[in-house]
Amino acid sequence: MSIPPAAMMSRDLAMPAPDRLRALLTQEGCLTMPCCYDALSARLIEQAGFPLSFMSGFAVAATRLALPDTGLITVSEMLDQGRAICQAVSIPVIGDGDTGHGNPVNVRRTVEQFGRAGFAAVMIEDQVAPKRCGHTGVKEVVSRAEAIARMRAAVDARDAYAGSGPLILARTDARSALGFDEAIWRLHAFADLGADMLFLEAPRDEAEMARCCREVPGIHMANLLAGGLTPILPPARLAELGYRLAAYPLALLGVAIAALRAALSELAAGRMPEHQVDFATLRALVGFDAYDRLLDAYAAPPDQI
Repeated sequence: MSIPPAAMMSRDLAMPAPDRLRALLTQEGCLTMPCCYDALSARLIEQAGFPLSFMSGFAVAATRLALPDTGLITVSEMLDQGRAICQAVSIPVIGDGDTGHGNPVNVRRTVEQFGRAGFAAVMIEDQVAPKRCGHTGVKEVVSRAEAIARMRAAVDARDAYAGSGPLILARTDARSALGFDEAIWRLHAFADLGADMLFLEAPRDEAEMARCCREVPGIHMANLLAGGLTPILPPARLAELGYRLAAYPLALLGVAIAALRAALSELAAGRMPEHQVDFATLRALVGFDAYDRLLDAYAAPPDQI
């Protein structure tokens, strides 16, 4: 008789990740979506009860390479990080596909690879390469024709999965580069091409946020960054404006950096940091207990299994 898998190795995969995300998006209100950057942060998000997450390209570049989000991290590095994240949790995760890493054929392969890595959705944007964080002064986006070609390729990659391909989150940074009206035009075009979700980066105020959701029907995501260009609004207010997703790209990373600096100051002063989880909690979080139970099961005589 086979031994049931340990909890740390068991994931609810009866429904593909894209279908789990589709089911979530049928719910009313605005979903709060803390962004992860590695497997451990994703697991903590899941254990805290959040129904989904987003792998932040900014946060992955910062934690994996200690480099800025300016296209320096490669697609293979992002996929490697993403596979670990998706394997660590059962909640759906949206992946940051940036510009698609090349021409429309590259975009198509990027979406295909993100789908194989386990992502529920992939974000594709219209910045020129190398891209940069949308709240640090985007000056250029690609032409309308190139943006549309990218989105066509992304949607084709999704549809090639015969119904269970990763959803497409279409992002435009045209608000900063060319103005609000151009951003609205592009969102309309992306929606018409079949994008599943829409993301206007860096609207400047509530009026722009409301107009975006009102003028372009669809599932909209807000990107809430402390110190960024977009107003920080509570989920209830975002829902009133028409948003269905609220991403917090750097909230966990920012808190983690503050905690690490505080702990390093304590160690430099010759003291053990006080604010840390106990060893038993840490063991359980990373799966030591589940590992030991599974190992013990394999050590038992076959007639006792």
